[in-house]
Amino acid sequence: QVQLEESGGGLVQAGGSLRLSCGVSGSGFSINRMGWFRQAPGKQRELVATIISGDSTIYADSVKGRFTISRDKAKNTVYLQMNSLKPEDTAVYYCHTAVEMTYRSGYYNYWGQGTQVTISS
Repeated sequence: QVQLEESGGGLVQAGGSLRLSCGVSGSGFSINRMGWFRQAPGKQRELVATIISGDSTIYADSVKGRFTISRDKAKNTVYLQMNSLKPEDTAVYYCHTAVEMTYRSGYYNYWGQGTQVTISS
């Protein structure tokens, strides 16, 4: 079983910073990618940033230059450093991982419970 545990959301003023963390636990799988999505009220869930097994990264255009994703492979933990936050960054942020199971073919997606990030103007 794959479990994700997030931390680090909160309320900050515009221009401030937050750091999100997400740890993946369990056994019988290898991680292909880890990352963050977000969903604002009335909007679809969107990719924020993801890091792939080869350490390549993908960012949404709206966060490039402000957010940095990183990963501690030994701890199966992914971090999202968010700087220069804007009110439009307000959303529930969801940790995501895609894994390959040891005894099943294919990739499987798992999600964290979500953490609220609120940016005041």
